[in-house]
Amino acid sequence: MTSQPAGGPFEVLTMGRIGVDIYPLQIGQSLRNVESFGKYLGGSATNVAVAAARYGRRSAVISRTGQDPFGDYIHDALAGFGVDDRFVTAVPSLPTPVTFCEIFPPDDFPLYFYRFPTAPDLQIEPNEIDLAAVTEAGIFWMTGTGLCQEPSRSATLRALAARSKGRPANGEPNNQQSLTVFDLDYRPMFWSSREEARRWYAEALPHATVAVGNLDECDTAVGVREPRKAAAALHEAGVGLAIIKQGPDGVLASDGQQVVEVPPVPVDVVNGLGAGDAFGGALCHSLLSGWDLDRTLRFANAAGAIVAGRLACADAMPVTEEVEAKMSEAQRSEAERA
Repeated sequence: MTSQPAGGPFEVLTMGRIGVDIYPLQIGQSLRNVESFGKYLGGSATNVAVAAARYGRRSAVISRTGQDPFGDYIHDALAGFGVDDRFVTAVPSLPTPVTFCEIFPPDDFPLYFYRFPTAPDLQIEPNEIDLAAVTEAGIFWMTGTGLCQEPSRSATLRALAARSKGRPANGEPNNQQSLTVFDLDYRPMFWSSREEARRWYAEALPHATVAVGNLDECDTAVGVREPRKAAAALHEAGVGLAIIKQGPDGVLASDGQQVVEVPPVPVDVVNGLGAGDAFGGALCHSLLSGWDLDRTLRFANAAGAIVAGRLACADAMPVTEEVEAKMSEAQRSEAERA
């Protein structure tokens, strides 16, 4: 049995990358010229948990840090954001990862990951996973990066197998409050090839009820880049709900019965690196709320746009009122253009 948080099982439980983002405070400068930086909580799965917590969801993350001051900072930051850190453990032999970026708006944000030859969050052991917490969570969110190395790969697949045990074979969850989300999250620097990633994505996809990714990530998962064909291929792989992010062309979602498309939300981009994670946290909140696909996509899009207009990732995640206001603003602009 797991020690449950107040209020019952976790509503959102994520598993994957964690670390410290070191972002330049000078925009449009190479790192060789930057003179000052901000320090922020980071890591895609961690950012999603933070974003969900901003909407009042009981959230936790499964990950690992180094046993160092940056690891201590991560625990402090998680507590500050209201994210349960009980499943974040230390690997004494490895440093907590740091990630640098350069910021060249609107669409160039080179990332520099300091997590080689491996990172603590890839040292999650299969026997360390609290399977009760995994199976009881409203949403279990895992990422493609978690499949790139052992033992994280086996740990992720074990969690997925436990999660999907007893689920119907048609990709549908047991109920709308029990969803497994596969964030396709393809980072080529963590893999030997796209083909290697595709092999392990194929192992994970049948366990997912929801898959979310951009066109390049869909190519990695199912070898297809055209949005509707990619959604169909994801359904064929066992996914019930496929969400395809298309950048300036908006977002498409298919549940096998209907296809819904919504346009992007206009934004003056500052740093686009946290937008996808903001989208993910808002998606979790929307799915748990039982909203229809159109509202779900518009809410997630608006959250992503807000964070794209800010410097940080986790620290930039909005609250419900901010997202609702951005949604209304976007819909007014859409109506005016029409």
